[in-house]
Formats: sequence, C-alpha cells, structure tokens
Amino acid sequence: MWTFDYIRQSCRFVAENAEFVHIRQDKIDDYAVKLASIKPDKPQMDTTCHYIGHGDDTVAYFIILNSINFGSGYFPYLKKRPGMSGYYTIASGLNDYFKKNPLMARDLTNISSEDCAAILGQETGNHVVHELMELYATSLRDLGNYAVSHYDSSFHNMIETSGASSEKLVETLSAMPFFKDTAEYKGTQVAFFKRAQILSLDLNIAFNGQGIGRFDDLDKLTMFADNLVPHVLRVDGILEYEDNLASRIDNSELISPGSPEEIEIRACAVDAVERISQVMGGYSKGASPAIVDNILWHRGQQPYYKKLKPRHRTRTVFY
Repeated sequence: MWTFDYIRQSCRFVAENAEFVHIRQDKIDDYAVKLASIKPDKPQMDTTCHYIGHGDDTVAYFIILNSINFGSGYFPYLKKRPGMSGYYTIASGLNDYFKKNPLMARDLTNISSEDCAAILGQETGNHVVHELMELYATSLRDLGNYAVSHYDSSFHNMIETSGASSEKLVETLSAMPFFKDTAEYKGTQVAFFKRAQILSLDLNIAFNGQGIGRFDDLDKLTMFADNLVPHVLRVDGILEYEDNLASRIDNSELISPGSPEEIEIRACAVDAVERISQVMGGYSKGASPAIVDNILWHRGQQPYYKKLKPRHRTRTVFY
C-alpha cells in the first residue's frame, strides 16, 4: 500500500481539497525556472557532523540518526551547538559518541532518556527537552528490539533485505510506530514517510551508491515533508496560508499533529515540489523531487528564511 505513488496521490488529494493551505499554481513556472538556475553540487555528507566511512558502524549510525531525526517542534528548547541547527546538533552529538563507542542494535533495547541526553549533549531539566529525550529513547528501543527479533540484531541485514529498493525499505521501517508517518484526512489515509525515505538517500550518499548504499529507485523518492521546506515555499510565495493559520504560525503557536492544518501544510508542500520538479524536467534533468527538496532545504538554512518569520512548529515524532 505504501508506495511512492501512493504518497504522491494522497498528497495531491489533500492539495485538491485543502481549506487552510493553497498552492499558487500561477507562480510555479517562474519559480521552477529560477530554481533551475541553481546547479546543486552532488549531494555530499558533512563529515564534520556525520559518521562516514566505517562500514557497518556507518549503517548503524544512519539508521539510528534517522530513528531520532524528528523533534523540530521541540528544537527551540534544545541546547544547540554554536552555529548549528537542531538537526546538525543531534547529528553531531551522535557522531561524536560513535567515534568513541558505536551503538549496535542490542545496545538500544534498554536505552533510557537519560542515556539519550548524555549521548546528544542535552540537559533534561527543561520538561520540553525531557519529553523529546523520552521520545528518542522510545524510538531507539523500538528500533533495537525490531532488529534483534527480525534481523538477527543486524542493521546491515535490515537494510539488505530491501533488495536495493527504497520503497521496500520504507515498507520495512513502517512496521515501527515512529516510522509509520501517515495521517487521516477527510476519510483518506495520507502518507509521507519523511524519515524512512531519507534513510535510503543518506546511505546512498555515505556509501557512494555502492553495496549497502545502492538503491535503484531513488528517482522515485518524494519530497521529505517537514516544517522547513513548506516554510521556504511560503516565504517564496508558492504556498499561501489562510489568515488565521498564518497568524497562529507567526505568533509561534504550536500546530497540533494530525490536524487538518498540519496535514495540509506537509501535503501541499509535497505536491508543490512535485509540480516544480515536473517543470524543471524531473529526474532526467537532475531535478527529481528529492533534489528540489535538497535545494529548498539548504535555502532554508539562510538567515533570510530563518529571521523573516517563524516556520510552523508541531511536536511530533515524524519530523
């Protein structure tokens, strides 16, 4: 059921029936032309923040990282490293820990929130940070127990059973609750699978597309629906929010996970990126939805996008 085509179709359904978020189709062509002038470098992993080049340890690093690659709604309360976003703070903390003591599946089966805080350099005196560390620990225990019970405690085996298919890997990971990134909208089950999709791309980059990093369907990946790319699309005029929703976000009010507004923000961003990708020529022109996502995500790291107005914040395990 959870094919990439299903993700696209379900997000298109939301976009066509949205009440709070709208795609400015009249601006897509010009926007795509401007993005097409940006020639992104071949995706590379920042080795100062990520654990690269260590065989099965690297596999473990990225599956663990993507198991806790969420919490943007909590990030304003994180103890961030100087000059780093929440994501890079978490990735760097895990990287530093792996350099001394790589974690394997069995290490995760009894991991605690205190362990997560120590690994990631966080202090749990703040209840919001403590809540996030509890969620991280739950996600990692689920991952460890799943690998132990189904894959002989081997993350390598877990990835290998995908048979070089990102879509199959998404199906494998979706057996764990925190990876089952779906929501119901107007009687339709909408799928995103942001973190499950990113894992195959991360492994592909880390292993140069070889061995455990080979995936033959990366061109089929969708946008990785989070809260940053929709923010960039809003700032750039591609997404328009209903006045009350815009005001709530601009006032830093939390948007409830699974609410119509939150689903529409993510789904309309996915559908907008699909449309932009098509105008840019798609995968054959180096403009697959995942590549467009990468361009927009890095654009969102610029001070202009960070300072102009807030992005939406939702406390969820999916992004």
